Amino acid sequence: MNLNIDNYYSTRKNAFERIQDASTATKVLMSFMMACFTGIMAQIIIPLPWTPVPITAQTFAVLCSGLFLGRKYGVLSQIIYIVLGIALIPWFGGMTGGLDIFLGSTFGFFIGFILASYFVGLISERYAKARNFTRMAITIGIANFALIYIPGLAGLALFLSLQGTPVGIFDLLMMGLIPFIIGDIVKILGAASVSKVFLPKD
Repeated sequence: MNLNIDNYYSTRKNAFERIQDASTATKVLMSFMMACFTGIMAQIIIPLPWTPVPITAQTFAVLCSGLFLGRKYGVLSQIIYIVLGIALIPWFGGMTGGLDIFLGSTFGFFIGFILASYFVGLISERYAKARNFTRMAITIGIANFALIYIPGLAGLALFLSLQGTPVGIFDLLMMGLIPFIIGDIVKILGAASVSKVFLPKD
């Protein structure tokens, strides 16, 4: 039993180090693959009738991009996702794409994806002990509720204002935050579990 556990820890550490030591070309390829994963997860969508912001699973991919690729290439994966979504591939939520979608009600959330991926990647890279479940759940929670939602809500408020339908704080929170909290907690705990299982702690 101890031998199996030791093999698991060794394999996990070797896999993580291979990712960290990969060539630039390989890391760019992994960033592209993570962008694809983000696009796939964005299609798991639950529209809400009272808000232009849908519930999607893509936040889970965003958080995992920082965990596995670190701050630099995690950010690159989200930039690739956004740029290709604007220019070529309709893989934003609900199989949409284009500049008008990017600059729409979810513009701030796209910016938040980049910030969150950087923050999670930074902590994951620099602090091995933070990769355990509890500490990473806290880290990811900060990334999710601060770095994604602050620019996300600001962007939504600006969008609504430009559309001639400004809303108050409570209505803004009902449109852009409160309905998403339970799902986000599930995604945070899922990403923290990924960190616990797959990332070395030394």
